[in-house]
Amino acid sequence: MHRAFFPLIAALALGSAHAAGFPEKTVTIVVPFPPGGSTDMIARAMAQNMGEKLGQPFVVDNKPGATGTIGAAAVKRAPADGYTLMVASLGPYVITPHLMKVAPYDATKDFDYISIPVQAPNVLVASPAQSAKTVADVISALKANPGKISFASSGNGSSDHLSAELFWQQSGTKGVHVPYKGGAPAINDLLGGQVDFSFQNVNAVLPHIKAGKLRALAVTGTRRSPVLPDVPTLQEAGVKDADVYSWQGMSAPKGLPADVKKKLSDAAIAAIREPALAKRLTDQGLEIVADTPEEFTAFQAKESARWKQLIDTRKITVE
Repeated sequence: MHRAFFPLIAALALGSAHAAGFPEKTVTIVVPFPPGGSTDMIARAMAQNMGEKLGQPFVVDNKPGATGTIGAAAVKRAPADGYTLMVASLGPYVITPHLMKVAPYDATKDFDYISIPVQAPNVLVASPAQSAKTVADVISALKANPGKISFASSGNGSSDHLSAELFWQQSGTKGVHVPYKGGAPAINDLLGGQVDFSFQNVNAVLPHIKAGKLRALAVTGTRRSPVLPDVPTLQEAGVKDADVYSWQGMSAPKGLPADVKKKLSDAAIAAIREPALAKRLTDQGLEIVADTPEEFTAFQAKESARWKQLIDTRKITVE
């Protein structure tokens, strides 16, 4: 046998041995956002359940900044051994890279995709100071006051920002985008009437809707949300092709050994389908996805192309 084959055989043997014993130490899940948001909550729930299933601690490390790209770039640079993972929203995966002239990573090439645990539609909510009762009321107000009615978002390139841009495009209107550094401050100003409307994640504003502090006008999903059965979809309200789902996905640095990827994806899917956790999440308006690495990879490519087209058409930037 040619001596050049020996390193390859040794590497394959080492990889198989590594996968068989994985995990043998703590696994870190990087969340590229501050603590307390939807993504952080999902990551911590996954960390607990996956740790229980695989017999080692899974800990969350928040690395916020630059709309998620700082944390994502850190994960890209980490060893592809399964001990560094990332749970992020769709922003770092399919939106933010298209908003930057030079992104610190290539989302289609630098990550191995493991699973999307959950998705949820956004919901168009009106502040208490607004009189709008329907989507038609919002469109009429926007047409009567072009460039004056404000829409809060959790930041440039977030799903709530892009939901507003898509809504304006499909309804032939234009509002004023007001980006915040996270969903919590955006919701606080919405509750206080400092901003007029917002497309927020259902789970983030559901308690305020139920308490009567925010008025839900429409959801961005292809069907009504089970937790808001009386709220129409945008399609039902007359705005077509404006369907948006916010989602969270788990990934790892590119080059993950196949056996390690399978262990992680099996554990992630089992964790999110665990009945108590699944019920807790669905009660908040989230929908369980729990897809495979192959499904997530194909979905990421499709979503990336979709949002690139909107960003290019609307000339959206991070500035």
